[in-house]
Amino acid sequence: MRILLLLILAVSFHLSAFSPVHASGSCDTDCTKCHTISTDEVRNILAKINAPDAKILKVQMSPARGLWEVSIDNKGQRGLFYVDFSKKYLINGSIIEVNAAIDKTKERLDALNKERRINRSLIPLKDALILGDKKAANKVIVFTDPDCPFCGKLHEEIKKVVEKRKDIAFYIKLFPLTKLHPDAYWKSKSITCEKSLKLLEDNFEKKSIPKTACETDVIDKNIKLAARLGISGTPTSILPDGSVLTGSLQADKLIELIDSAKKKSISGKPATQK
Repeated sequence: MRILLLLILAVSFHLSAFSPVHASGSCDTDCTKCHTISTDEVRNILAKINAPDAKILKVQMSPARGLWEVSIDNKGQRGLFYVDFSKKYLINGSIIEVNAAIDKTKERLDALNKERRINRSLIPLKDALILGDKKAANKVIVFTDPDCPFCGKLHEEIKKVVEKRKDIAFYIKLFPLTKLHPDAYWKSKSITCEKSLKLLEDNFEKKSIPKTACETDVIDKNIKLAARLGISGTPTSILPDGSVLTGSLQADKLIELIDSAKKKSISGKPATQK
């Protein structure tokens, strides 16, 4: 019996010595000790996804173990993707923290975009639809697609902002994402030709709008401008200090961010179009 007990203890000790749970300083506690990814390896991945000139902003462990998180700036557009430790797989999508129901990817993207600035003087506003008082001190530029459901949600929120704050106005630039919404191009042209905010709002409400016969190059110019500025999705909003917001936000949060951006402009941060 004593011999059997000693044998069991010996086997138990042997297993515990190699168990990742007990091994101090093992990969279980610090994955960077066992897994690395070099800048050259990231560059090779970027070349394979047709983004060879993208600037690598940061490479770090992702919120989910087993993945690298790569942050990049590609022609002014900031984004991120994930690479597994084998470096064979690239993952483009959101990581959700299940228990807290938090989109960790969006958190990181928001943090990246807080540092991003667009020179608003590069954006002509003569063709923009104006929601609010054109004399308002705080001007927010919104790139929107008439068939984008998130753009419709944001539009409802910016209407609430204008109701609450007369010193804020939104300048809406039509930017159809034709690969996603094939009809958005002609709708954008029709809305622009008529210079009609009502037509845009009718379309957001799923009402039919007329297809006009007029010709304009405004929409084509908007598409090219968005590409130069690194804007590839809608809705995209540019605040008074040139900072960028993507997606829809509630009215109160928008007001908070606009006020914050105004203070940054006054305190000497990047100047913007007035």
